[in-house]
Amino acid sequence: MLAGLTWLPGTLPLLEARWLPALIVALFFPIFMSAVVRLFLARADRALVWQAFRRLPGQVQTGLAVLAVSGVVMTFISAVQEGNLQSAEAKDGRYSAFDTTPYARGTVELSHEQYQTVLEADQRSMLTIPGVLFVGAAYAVLAAGELRRANRGAAPSR
Repeated sequence: MLAGLTWLPGTLPLLEARWLPALIVALFFPIFMSAVVRLFLARADRALVWQAFRRLPGQVQTGLAVLAVSGVVMTFISAVQEGNLQSAEAKDGRYSAFDTTPYARGTVELSHEQYQTVLEADQRSMLTIPGVLFVGAAYAVLAAGELRRANRGAAPSR
């Protein structure tokens, strides 16, 4: 949801906080590691995990697919809009960003409008990429749960 908010005009003040990336990392690693451990304990290969995912309710499959596709699309759109500029900064009333153009790498000065554009693109990618990773972790946890249910001999979820 936060990644979707970055499409509104302006920047999100919440994203200027330095604790947000730390919170994303702190939440992601336990969730992701839980997913990996569950799949490891289920002794599942990719084909078996895919079969387990296909046994999940259709609404769950659709929800995860929509989240994954929209996250990937937002990431690509953000990368295209950002161009070769990233890491926008404002110091002493001057705006700058890092230019990643081959053979011309370095810090360049920007206008306020360019600064806002680069800042918005940075914020968008800062939220979309972890969002896509969280969707992948959810896929793994749900598929592992379905595998565990199948190993117990219970009826599949519908």
